[in-house]
Amino acid sequence: MAALSADFRLGLRSFELSLGLAVERTVALVGPSGAGKTSVLRVIAGLARPDAGRVELDGETWVDVERGMFLSPERRRVGLVFQEYALFPHLSVRQNVAFGGRERVDDLLERFRIAHLAASRPRELSGGERQRVALARALAREPGVLLLDEPLSALDAHTKATVRVELEELLRGLELPTLIVTHDYEDAAALAETVGVLVEGQLRQIGAPEELVSRPADPFVASFTGANLLRGHAELLDYGLTSIRLETGEVVYSTDRARGEVGVVVYPWDVSVGRVHVDGSALNLVAGEVTSVVPVGNRVRVRIGPLTAEVTAASAEKLELARGGTVYASFKATGTRLVPIA
Repeated sequence: MAALSADFRLGLRSFELSLGLAVERTVALVGPSGAGKTSVLRVIAGLARPDAGRVELDGETWVDVERGMFLSPERRRVGLVFQEYALFPHLSVRQNVAFGGRERVDDLLERFRIAHLAASRPRELSGGERQRVALARALAREPGVLLLDEPLSALDAHTKATVRVELEELLRGLELPTLIVTHDYEDAAALAETVGVLVEGQLRQIGAPEELVSRPADPFVASFTGANLLRGHAELLDYGLTSIRLETGEVVYSTDRARGEVGVVVYPWDVSVGRVHVDGSALNLVAGEVTSVVPVGNRVRVRIGPLTAEVTAASAEKLELARGGTVYASFKATGTRLVPIA
C-alpha cells in the first residue's frame, strides 16, 4: 500500500500551521473550528502552497518548497470529498461519477450500491446517498490517496449514525491511504485507526483512539475526547494513591502519581449514579444537584454538579433523574486520570 508523507509549514491568519504526518491507512485529524484542519487537506490536494516543507506519495514528490517544486492539483493522485459533497446539481448520478473518470463508472455505481440511482439528480437523493456519489466520483479518478473534509457534518443526527457505519465499512474495504478531518471526536474514533488532535495548527497528540482516551496528553485532549475535566491540587499518599482536593472542595483519589496543580480526567461512562450514599470500591464520591438530563441514543447524559455521567435510559428512569434533586456520582481511583495543567 502507498503511503502519504506531509511535513510542511503554512502561515494562516492568526497562527502558523506546522504539521508532520504519515498516512498509511486511515488517519483522522480532529479539532475545533479554525484549527487548520481543512488547510491540511488544501495543501495535500494542491489548493494551497505551503511556506516550507514537502508532500510525497509513495516516493512521488508533489511539493518540495526548497527545490521550488509544486505539482498542480490535476496532476496529483488525489480523491477529495468536500464537506457539502459539491455534486453538480444539473448532472445525474452517473454523470457526476463519470466527471471523475469514465472507465470505472459502472463498477463504482455497483460497489457503492447506487446503480439504481444512476439517472437521479442530487436533489432527489438522501444525505447518505449523496455522500456515496461523492465518494464514487472521488474514486473514479483512481487516486493514490483519499481526502475527506467533515464527511458527516452535512447529515442530520438521525441519519448520521447509520451513515457512519456505512462509511467505516467502505473505507475499510478501499485499502487506500485516507485522511479525514472532522470536529467530532466520535466520528474520528469510529472511522480511523489513528487520530490526531490539531489545535491552532499544532498536533497536541496522535495515536489510536483508545490511547487518547486512556492517556490524554493534556487537558484539551482529555476534554475534546469527551472527558470531564476538573481542577485540583494533588498530594502523594502511601499505597500508590494520589489525593486531589478539587476546586469545589471535594477530595478524590487517583492511581496516577502527581503533585501540585493537576487536571482530573473522568469519562462519563466511568461514573455511577445513585440516590443514596453507598460505600464501596468506588473511592471517589461527588454529591450534587441534577442540573440537566439529556437523552443520547439509548443512554442518558446527566449533569451532577461539576460532573457529567452517562447512564442507561432504564437507570435514569429508575432513579427519577428527570425530577432533579441531589444525587451521588461515584467513580474509581483506577479510572481517574491526572494530566498536567500548563
